[in-house]
Amino acid sequence: MKINRHLDTQLQQHFKTYKEVLTLLGSRQSGKTTLLKRLFPDAQYLLVDNEPVRKALESFDVNTYKSLLRSDGGVVVIDEIHLLSNPGRAAKIIYDQLPRHLIITGSSSLHIRHTTSESLAGRKIDYLLFPLTFSEFLFQNDVEPHLNTTILENIVAGGRQQPQARLFDLRAMVRQVLLYGLYPAMVNYPGDRIYLENFVDSLIFKDLLELQLIDNRRVALNLLKLLAYQTGSLINYAELAARLQVDQRTVKRYIEIFEQSFILFRLYPFVGNRRQEIVKTPKIYFYDTGIRNALISDFSDIDLRPDAGALFENFIIVECLKANRYLNAGYSLHYWRTKQHAEVDLVLTSGKEIVGAEIKSGRGAFSRAFTSRYPEARCGVITMENFY
Repeated sequence: MKINRHLDTQLQQHFKTYKEVLTLLGSRQSGKTTLLKRLFPDAQYLLVDNEPVRKALESFDVNTYKSLLRSDGGVVVIDEIHLLSNPGRAAKIIYDQLPRHLIITGSSSLHIRHTTSESLAGRKIDYLLFPLTFSEFLFQNDVEPHLNTTILENIVAGGRQQPQARLFDLRAMVRQVLLYGLYPAMVNYPGDRIYLENFVDSLIFKDLLELQLIDNRRVALNLLKLLAYQTGSLINYAELAARLQVDQRTVKRYIEIFEQSFILFRLYPFVGNRRQEIVKTPKIYFYDTGIRNALISDFSDIDLRPDAGALFENFIIVECLKANRYLNAGYSLHYWRTKQHAEVDLVLTSGKEIVGAEIKSGRGAFSRAFTSRYPEARCGVITMENFY
């Protein structure tokens, strides 16, 4: 099976350009270790999940590190470094005193960034690995011959992509992705809800509990479920706090932790200095629709469920987010909404460039309110028929 990823070239070229530590962040099971072993097959891999390795690294002693590392130099990968009490200190000792090409991986950017910000200041470059893009999914299923970033490019062009004759059933592929998501395991286990439900139950909370980032698993899980039901909707922190019988600070803190653990993200409004526009309230989306469906235990037929539009909207926005990061395209992602409820699902901005996209699982029209206020914007409607 072909398992190329969009990040391949960037990671392969990293040490040809930089001496800094390569930091690869992403959720568990997003394929970080598989990717690195394919690109750096001769590297020495230190898995922090392994107790003797963790004990040696926790010594923070240069002589202990010398005995742990191979003498021939080369590339060293410390896998899941966030499980150390002080990841930055461990990486700094190797970087400064035992010169190696160092790669560190982790699935909690909150913990890594917090504990490495001082130790590795100016010494690391971050890369993010998301679950598969739709193009990677098609490529790994031998449906498409090469990787592309068609979805983002089409939106930037104003949604002018015309439906094309294809050798595969695009709608069937989209339905599968909307239901079961794009984690790499879904290539080998298509339609496996048992895997996804176990992923939510164990792997998602594994790091959060081990790192003591959450103090109430029940509240955290119930909050995730409530957010899953509100995919694509404005977050009402007060309402969530009331339903969970906790304070708003707890709700906001847990959402921040979920965001930094690559479970979900908040999309903030585009504000063009207009009083009518809502300024602060974000919307919530999940990095993977399969995980979102597993949280609410709903894998029913996509054509029969009332949240099909929200799932498609989530899918398109996440695809843009992934491509924007992988291409270093430099767009900021927003939504737009007025107090009169005129709305645009996705707004991309870069300097003076403005791109608006209405995302509809069926047919739809673009907001005239937006085009009248931003006549310079490129705008289009993205549907099941023209997104790819």
